[in-house]
Amino acid sequence: MTPDNIDLDIAVEAPVWQDHFPDYEARIEACLGLIIAHVPEAQTFEKLPHLEVSILLCDDSHIQQLNRDYREKDKATNVLSFPSLSDEEIELYLTGAGQVPDFPLVLGDIIFAYGTIKGEALDQGKSFADHFSHLCLHGMLHLLGYDHIEEGPASEMEALETLLLSKLSIDDPY
Repeated sequence: MTPDNIDLDIAVEAPVWQDHFPDYEARIEACLGLIIAHVPEAQTFEKLPHLEVSILLCDDSHIQQLNRDYREKDKATNVLSFPSLSDEEIELYLTGAGQVPDFPLVLGDIIFAYGTIKGEALDQGKSFADHFSHLCLHGMLHLLGYDHIEEGPASEMEALETLLLSKLSIDDPY
């Protein structure tokens, strides 16, 4: 269950999500709960007056268009994250280093593509739910400023993902 001050806006654009993974909302909420419980940048979530996270469950063609438009990669991908807060705002508002804002914060948007996730899960011998959980945590960590471009931060992000997945009894994906 999501805390009352957090608006988890989940939009289902592709019906395949509801048809083949009806537990998507519970899984997203479980991932958010793990983020709140174990990620330092999320420790202040429950103190905020209002926090918004938007999730879009779409198909491969839509995510391909977004990937092309925003990342200049003309192919489908499993997940895209669009953080709304800068690293400085994350430090100020979410780590307890500054004042807790008295205004709503929009953490960002996460977009998932069913077909790509399903194909990857099959190729990797994982359940769809386990792979989706990994990508959900991955996307949420991106909204909190984590990245995997450079080796040091990538190792930190992967270790955190592995820890969080273990709380769901999901094996280390790396």
